Amino acid sequence: MSTFTAIRYTSSDGLALYARDYPATVDAGADAKVTARLPVICIHGLTRNSADFDELAPLVAAMGRRVIAVDVRGRGHSARDPNPANYNPMVYAGDIIRLMEALGLARAVFVGTSMGGLITMTLAARRLDLIAAAVLNDVGPVLSVRGLQRIAGYAGRCNELANWDDAAAYLRDINACAFPDNSDEEWGKWARRAFEQKDDGQLALRYDPNIATAIQTGKLRPTSLAARMAFRRLARRRPTLLVRGALSDLVEPEQASWMRKAAPELQYAEVPNVGHAPMLTEPEALGAIRTFLAKLP
Repeated sequence: MSTFTAIRYTSSDGLALYARDYPATVDAGADAKVTARLPVICIHGLTRNSADFDELAPLVAAMGRRVIAVDVRGRGHSARDPNPANYNPMVYAGDIIRLMEALGLARAVFVGTSMGGLITMTLAARRLDLIAAAVLNDVGPVLSVRGLQRIAGYAGRCNELANWDDAAAYLRDINACAFPDNSDEEWGKWARRAFEQKDDGQLALRYDPNIATAIQTGKLRPTSLAARMAFRRLARRRPTLLVRGALSDLVEPEQASWMRKAAPELQYAEVPNVGHAPMLTEPEALGAIRTFLAKLP
């Protein structure tokens, strides 16, 4: 597995933010085009962080592309915002713009899981010029109420836990419906990504509980005119791949069908026996991403 370099930058409102930078690992001497290939920016879901891409990012880097995996504000190593109202896609998109400016990136391919996809669509509405192509992982402008209610039921509600076995059990309890084939080893791996150990030995989730306010209060709606317009702007004007978990309760067949009709050029891949949201290392997802990226500069 390749290593990464920590990136620390500051948002426009002064918040300290973090990302992981995975360099392209293809030998540039063997492939002169590697330095010109578009970078990939990976954005995680609501309660997750950049560690969710610790397996995907090296695989994409091995395709000759630099990969930046972000910690959205309030998650992972990024600072918590003292104003919870800033936990919204418009502010998050502004942070991505700031990151690209700091790194001197004119364009990138975006991989957005769940909330990360909403951020990508918001960015498309604001600065489509920054997006060369996009992978939307189990998310879209129309979402199932069933999935939103399930996420609202657990987001921001976990107390500190005593040990790593308890952390793995917590993640299994809230995610087993979406990942019925996960092994105990896999749940343990997820626990190390999602939790951090405090000075007193207790384990706490690596995010600010206030990030869940919008979904818990119903401010995050299943759809909106602005979201549908942003999706059409993205998927009709930039190569876009939708990856959907076959068991997903957030993007069910009805929502996926709407997206494919609204954007006939939308590429599509489905991951069997996985729900919301695929880790993107599943053979069906990874194969689709490899094919998608191979067609891009």
